[in-house]
Amino acid sequence: MVDTDILVDALRRFNVGLDYVEEATQQGALRISITSEMELILGCRNRRELHRLERFLRRCTILGMTEAIAARTVALLRQYRLSHDLSITDALIAASALAYNETLYTKNVRHFQMIPGLTVVRPY
Repeated sequence: MVDTDILVDALRRFNVGLDYVEEATQQGALRISITSEMELILGCRNRRELHRLERFLRRCTILGMTEAIAARTVALLRQYRLSHDLSITDALIAASALAYNETLYTKNVRHFQMIPGLTVVRPY
């Protein structure tokens, strides 16, 4: 599962982000959390950017939200919000990766490294 930060790099046309997303797409592995989709929509400043994002998202498999993910998100926030400043979006993404048994590819490894059972990889 690819974290939002890498998708932002690709959408901003940074070569490393573009290359990574292209490789993941070719392997059929461009899977993202619905939370990342929401974060990307919030980052759009106008209709043109939103349409560009919508075209980009067609390449992705969006992993949906479940009650189990919501419950795990709450548990993660209870455990790591105060000690590690875990954000709600990072908790949602981590809970999704755990629920779908996915490795999380992110540039922000430190946001997730304390979560047991979650495999986190910095791809570049």
